[in-house]
Amino acid sequence: FTFYVVRPEGRSNYATLINPAREMPAALPLMDLQGRSVSASVLRGQWLLVVAGPAACNSDCEKRLFAQRQLREMTGRERERIDKLWLVTDSAPIKPELQAALAATPATQVLRVPATDLAAWLAAAPGESLDSHLYLVDPMGGWMMRAPAQLDPAKFKRDIDRVLRASASWDIAG
Repeated sequence: FTFYVVRPEGRSNYATLINPAREMPAALPLMDLQGRSVSASVLRGQWLLVVAGPAACNSDCEKRLFAQRQLREMTGRERERIDKLWLVTDSAPIKPELQAALAATPATQVLRVPATDLAAWLAAAPGESLDSHLYLVDPMGGWMMRAPAQLDPAKFKRDIDRVLRASASWDIAG
């Protein structure tokens, strides 16, 4: 009865696993803060912890950016395999004090991308907005995990540890 009707699941992840991973569009129109075009290929080669949202970063956005920083640091010696990325979805200016905080070592890469183009790659959970989550992107450019909007960093860290451990044979730091 349990096997045929209830179907037990062996799921142990906290975040939502995106299966299959959604490849980063090669033509994703990325720009740096000075307005120069940036190729999406520069984002490949490292695990990415991604925050997305408008430049007018409210307190929830700042909490996600802080969690992003802390999650990277919490991974210990594996932290060199993870880069932090903030994808800004509009052209509004970013507060100078926030820019200074993001530039602290190790710096968070900040790129601009139109919200419609970003929504063609990343997706929010039902009933949530795109800027409510942290996203994990693999070194090959595939979006593969979305953290819940109400983030528990310790639980998400366990998921990150699992993927880093599983990829240790083919992914290297730097």
